[in-house]
Amino acid sequence: MNSMNKKIPGLYIHIPFCLSKCPYCDFYSSTSLSAVPDFLDALCKEMEMVRIRFNPFDTVYIGGGTPSLLSPQQLETILIKVRENFNLLSNTEITIETNPADFNRSFLESMRESGISRINIGAQSFDEKVLDFLGRRHSVKQAISSVGASRKAGFDNIGLDLIYGVPGQDIESWLDTLKQAVAFSPEHISCYQLTLEAKTPLGIRVRAGEFPIPGEELQHEFFMKTSEFLEGAGYLHYEVSNFARGKEHTSRHNQKYWDHSPYLGLGPAAHSFQCNQRWWNHRSIDQYLAAINAGNLPVEERETLTVEQLGLEALYLGLRTRKGISLQDFQKEYHYDLLAEKEKILSKLEEEGFISIQDGTLTPTQTGLAVADSLSLI
Repeated sequence: MNSMNKKIPGLYIHIPFCLSKCPYCDFYSSTSLSAVPDFLDALCKEMEMVRIRFNPFDTVYIGGGTPSLLSPQQLETILIKVRENFNLLSNTEITIETNPADFNRSFLESMRESGISRINIGAQSFDEKVLDFLGRRHSVKQAISSVGASRKAGFDNIGLDLIYGVPGQDIESWLDTLKQAVAFSPEHISCYQLTLEAKTPLGIRVRAGEFPIPGEELQHEFFMKTSEFLEGAGYLHYEVSNFARGKEHTSRHNQKYWDHSPYLGLGPAAHSFQCNQRWWNHRSIDQYLAAINAGNLPVEERETLTVEQLGLEALYLGLRTRKGISLQDFQKEYHYDLLAEKEKILSKLEEEGFISIQDGTLTPTQTGLAVADSLSLI
């Protein structure tokens, strides 16, 4: 397990508040903002409790929920506390997720001043009908102006989040959204296929038969067209849902999740991983606050992963990335020779154009990325 210790950890901070819940979203958040001050106090206490467990970080990711709901002063306080409690390496990538409805100039400028280097904008679409269906609280106009405002404030690392495969959406209107996105030349674009968890309001409506979701063939076409269009526009398709304008603009933080780097998650429902341990916090603001105020870590559960489990995860995650899997490293880390043990099925997948094996690296092709979850079942 030694090579794991050499990987630099990342820090994730979950801000569990939203003004309104999007009907497709399964992330943990609350629409009651009255607990924000108590949450911020507890978050600072949690930092103090765990400060000695991790080596210096080189990424900080403030996600949610909707971090851009917080005031500039509150965000600044969080980052001051982060620097007081943890070592950050000099070139640390600090990302914040934002909603286009929350943008104003002073907010953007104070984020720049507090050291945030990367801004992720939850635009989701540049089509008013799609935004309405998704229950977003921002307009197309706000989505468009948020990018320009971020540039003006000096951000030179901007990410756009978009959603496709929305009921009623056709390929043409999706390509229009992509064209609009590319016109801004953002450094990073994430394109997520709408997946509806059973308990979300939209998930319940789909199960009740209120509207159909795109079938497999259409989903596949959405995926392939997205990849072809963005690669044609100069973006690197480096993970199933992620595109970057060159290697230097890939999300350093998210890559930690895909290559078993250690990471620390703070806040309700946040997950952490180190060596072969994974643990996660209470998915409830009340339980989170109660634990911390009683002087306890707010951990709901933890698990120890076996070498086999870690190997299966590494296979699943590696097949979702263009970097793929180094067969030699995999064998050293997980004591498993993929080529020897899976020779038959790997040859078949290579013949069918889903994977390529070259110079000791197993990588998914574009067609393979489209079915990455099935590929990992080998």
